[in-house]
Amino acid sequence: MATRTTDTDWERRPTAMSDVLIELRAAILRGEYAPRQRLIESDLVEQYDTSRFVLRNVFTRLANEGLLELQPNRGARVREITVAEAIEITEIRRAVEGFVAARAAERITDEEVVDVQALGAEMASAVEHADMVLYSELNARLHGKVRSIAGHSSATRILEQLNGQMVRHQFRLSLVPGRPSVSLPEHLAIVDALCSRDPDRAERAMRVHLTSVLDALAAFTPPTS
Repeated sequence: MATRTTDTDWERRPTAMSDVLIELRAAILRGEYAPRQRLIESDLVEQYDTSRFVLRNVFTRLANEGLLELQPNRGARVREITVAEAIEITEIRRAVEGFVAARAAERITDEEVVDVQALGAEMASAVEHADMVLYSELNARLHGKVRSIAGHSSATRILEQLNGQMVRHQFRLSLVPGRPSVSLPEHLAIVDALCSRDPDRAERAMRVHLTSVLDALAAFTPPTS
């Protein structure tokens, strides 16, 4: 018979909070919970075999990351990121990811060149077969690979938090008719610059791509009268 988790078990299971944090964050980013959906503590305590103490600490962490809103006497709900916020986030990403791309081009190894080229080929294939769900996933993987190659922990921490808030808008963009035919060449330009070990070109390519994302997001915003 399963043993019930108590509010003091977190002291004996130091990884419990990190495990729940990782799993709940991933579920939110996958879209398992809709924007503004309230999270039911009792259901999640049972689902993750944890305690309310641990879960509330996880809620606080995810609220700090911008994924949840904590409401007095009502618990937590999934935060809805507006288009205006998404534009601001992308403006920050453009500056930081440009730097990261340049650094990655300086540090990339021969083995990583092969991996990045393979990602580019997979993205091209996904667009050719109109598999936009896969293309969106590969898009995220490529940006993650650039961060990994760059090896700048502070930039990575900033970008992962920002990207977590952007995930729904990024997926929405990938479904806009004609958008992949614009973004694919931009991504392939990033791939080519990285693999050529050209930091200046890598930074420009990343900034061009994210400027294009800004333009696409702005198209979601109704004009003011």
